Amino acid sequence: MNEFLFNALKMIWQLSQLSILPIIMNSTTSLAHEYLALDQNPVTHAEIKGLLDSANHDKLQKLLSTRIAFGTAGLRAEMGGGYSRMNELTVIQASQGVCAYYLDTVPDFKSKGVVIGHDHRHNSDAFARLTAAVFASKGIKVYYYRDLVHTPMVPFGVTSLGAGCGIMITASHNPKQDNGYKLYAGNGCQIISPHDSLIAEQILLNLKPWTWDYELINTSSLVTDPINEMYPAYFAKLKSLSVFHEKNAIQNVKFCYTAMHGVGLTPALKVFEAFGLSPFVQTAEQVNPDPEFPTVAYPNPEEGKGALTLAMQTADKNGATVIFANDPDADRLAIAEKKPNGEWHIFNGNEIGVILATLVLESLRISGGAKRPLAMLTTTVSMHMLKQVAKQEGFQFEETLTGFKWLGNRAIDLEKKGFQVAFAYEEAIGFMVGDAVRDKDGVSALGVVAEWANHLATKGQTLHGYLLSLYEKYGYFTSNNGYFICHEQSVINSLFDDIRYGKERKSAEAGSPYKYALQYPTTIGGSKVCWVRDLTIGYDTAQADKKPTLPVSSSAQMLTLELENGALITLRTSGTEPKIKYYTELRASTLAQATKDLQIVVDSMIEICLRPKEHKLV
Repeated sequence: MNEFLFNALKMIWQLSQLSILPIIMNSTTSLAHEYLALDQNPVTHAEIKGLLDSANHDKLQKLLSTRIAFGTAGLRAEMGGGYSRMNELTVIQASQGVCAYYLDTVPDFKSKGVVIGHDHRHNSDAFARLTAAVFASKGIKVYYYRDLVHTPMVPFGVTSLGAGCGIMITASHNPKQDNGYKLYAGNGCQIISPHDSLIAEQILLNLKPWTWDYELINTSSLVTDPINEMYPAYFAKLKSLSVFHEKNAIQNVKFCYTAMHGVGLTPALKVFEAFGLSPFVQTAEQVNPDPEFPTVAYPNPEEGKGALTLAMQTADKNGATVIFANDPDADRLAIAEKKPNGEWHIFNGNEIGVILATLVLESLRISGGAKRPLAMLTTTVSMHMLKQVAKQEGFQFEETLTGFKWLGNRAIDLEKKGFQVAFAYEEAIGFMVGDAVRDKDGVSALGVVAEWANHLATKGQTLHGYLLSLYEKYGYFTSNNGYFICHEQSVINSLFDDIRYGKERKSAEAGSPYKYALQYPTTIGGSKVCWVRDLTIGYDTAQADKKPTLPVSSSAQMLTLELENGALITLRTSGTEPKIKYYTELRASTLAQATKDLQIVVDSMIEICLRPKEHKLV
C-alpha cells in the first residue's frame, strides 16, 4: 500500500471516529443520568457523577454500556459504580429479578422463603441486607444469617428449611476488590440453564428499586435468623461422618490451619470439636476475617506454596506436620504435609480427591456399608483415577461438566434412581462428602481428612504414604494442570478456532454444521490424537453421529483431546476469571514415568495449541 493511500484511509478512519463521538457522548450522558436516578448509594452515585462532570465518556462507556451478566454462577465482578460492577444497585436489581422469577415459578414461595448469607468482604453485609429487604418487601419469608457464615450454610439451610432458594454474598477466593452473588435453587444446588437466562430477563423487567432499606431486616416480622437451629443441625450431620470418634482425642498428628483471612475459623473449630479431635495450631496472621486480605494478593489456597507460606512457617515453629487451608468462604480445602526431608508436599485437587474417595469408601465399610448402591462423581477435567477405583471396587462412577452445579444436580438425579452418592469432587479443591450439602464443602472434607490422618498415623502411615499405596493398588496416575491469563475475548475465540479449524482455514463441506473444515491437531508430544470432543461446537469423534453426550454450549470454550499413549488434555475458559485453563493426565507403570511423559505432552500442547508468545498470554 502506497503512502498516499495509507494516509487517505487513516484520515477517513479518524473522521469516522469524530462523526460517532457525539453519539457516544450523548449515549453515555443519557446512561449516566439514568443510573444516577436509580443509585441511592452516596459513594457509587458520586463516582458516576464525578465521571459525568469531568466528561470521562470512555470510563462511563465501560461502566454503563454493558450490565454485569447474571449466569449460573450468579454475579461476580469488581465492586464500584456502574451497571457492569458489583454495587448496591446491581445487587438490588439482581435480587428483584430472582424474586420475580421464583414468585412466578415456585408454588407457595412466599411461605417457603429464601435463605440469605454473607461473608466478610467489603460491602457484603450491605449487599445481604438489601437483598433481604427486596424479598421481605414482597411479603416473602426471609431466613437471614446475621453473622458471617461459610458458604455451605446457605444450601444446607435451603434443604433443611424447605426454602424456595438461597443466596450467598461472596466472591470466594477472588481478589479483595471483587464481590459476588451466588444463587441456589430449592434443591440446594447451584442453578443451571435455562434458569439463569430466565432470571436475567426478569432482572431487566425490574430495574427500578422496590426498596432501599438497610434496616428492614430489623423491623420486619418476616425476617428471622436460623443460625441457632442450622448450626447444630449442620455439625450433627457432619459428626455422623466420623468413624473413629472415640479414638480421636488421642493426638497422633499435629495440625496447622489457615482460613486465608476468611470466615473458616469458626466452622473449622466446630468440626474438630464435633469429630472429637484435638485443637489445631492457628496461623495467627490469617485466621480472622479481614476483607483486605493483607498477606495474600490472591486468597486462593489452590495457588500452592505462595498462598501457604505463612501456614508453613507457623507449622514449622509449632511442630505441625499437616496443614489445612480453607479458601475465604470455606467451601474448598487445600492440604499440605511435611515430608521426612523437611520439605512440604502440597496435594493437588486430584490427589486430595482420590484420597477422600477411598477414605469415604473405607468409612462406609467400617460403619456397615452403603445403604443403597454406591455412586461417586467427578468432572470431565478431573483425573480419571476415581474411575479406576470404581471399576476395581464395584461402585457406580459418573462424570459431569465442570462445576458443582452439575455434580450436585446429578447426585440428586442418581439418588432418585436409588443410589447413595457418598462423594463427589472437582480438581479445583472442591469436595462433597456425604449428603449434608449438595455443593462443595471445605469443612466436612476437613473433618474427614483430619480424622483419617490421625488414624493413619497409628499405623505409621502419612497421607502421602497413603496416596502412594493407592497408586500401587489402582495405577500410577498423574495430572498436570495450569492456566494462562488473557483479557481479550477476541484473542481467546481466535485461539480456540485455530485449534479446531487450523490457522489456515479451509471451507467446510456442503451441509456441514461447522464454520470451516475441522483441522484438530493430529499429533501432540509425539503421540497421535485418537479422540476429540469439542463441547463448544458439539463434536465428538467417539459417537456414531459425532454428537457429544454431554451438554454443548457455544458460549464457553471447552475441548478434550485423547492421545494414543493414554494422555488426556482438556482446554477450557474459566467462567469467573480471565483464564484459559488446561488439564492433563496420564497413567503409566511408575509415577516418575507418568510425570516425565506427561510433561512432554504438556510442553508440546502449549506450543501447538496455546502459543502463549503469539497470543501474549501470561
